[in-house]
Amino acid sequence: MKRMHLYLFTLLLTLLAGCASQPPSPEVDRAQGDWEHQLSRIEALDRWTLTGKIGLRSPQQSRSANLDWVQQDTGYRMLISGPFGVGRNVLTGEQGGITLENGDGRFSAATPEDLMEQRMGWSLPISSLDHWVRGLPDPRSPSQVEVDAQGFPQAITQDGWNIEYRQWSYAAGYWLPGRLRMSYGDLIATLVVTQWQPNQTGS
Repeated sequence: MKRMHLYLFTLLLTLLAGCASQPPSPEVDRAQGDWEHQLSRIEALDRWTLTGKIGLRSPQQSRSANLDWVQQDTGYRMLISGPFGVGRNVLTGEQGGITLENGDGRFSAATPEDLMEQRMGWSLPISSLDHWVRGLPDPRSPSQVEVDAQGFPQAITQDGWNIEYRQWSYAAGYWLPGRLRMSYGDLIATLVVTQWQPNQTGS
C-alpha cells in the first residue's frame, strides 16, 4: 500500500510538471510583441490541418460550406462540402498540377481559381490563401499591411483583395487567425476556423 501511495504521488508530480510546461490556453490574451516573436515560425509553417466554415456573399446570393484543409509543404488538399459545394468537392494542388474531384468526375485547370469557377460556379483566392490564413501577405505580389494595437496584422490589401482579421486563436504555440473577412469588389468571403492543428497533416 505504501509503495502504491509513493507511485501515485510520483505520478501526480509528473502530471503537474507536465501541466506547468504546457503553452497558454487559447483564451489567453494577445500581447504586444507576440506577433514579432513568432513571425519567423509562422513564415516557416507549411504543414497543418484546418477545419472551418466558409461564407460567401454577393449581391445575387449568400451561401456557406464546410472546409477541411490539409496543407503539406507545397501541396494541399481541400475538402469543400455543403450547400454551395454541391456535395463533396476535393481540390488538390500538387507539383503535378491542380485537380478537383466530385460526383461528376475528375477535372484539372491551370489555376485553382479557374478550376473552382468552371466546376463549382464560384472561386476563392486559393493561390494566396495559404499565406493569408497565417496572417501573412503573399510575397509574390505587392501588398499593404495594417497592424492593430498589439502589433498583429489587422488588414492586408493585395491583388484587389482586402483581408481583415477579426479574431485570433492560440494553437500549439502559435497565434493564428480564427476569423477572416475577405472582400473583392461586391464579393465578400468569410472564413471561420473551428480547429487549427499546426504541424499536423493527418493520415
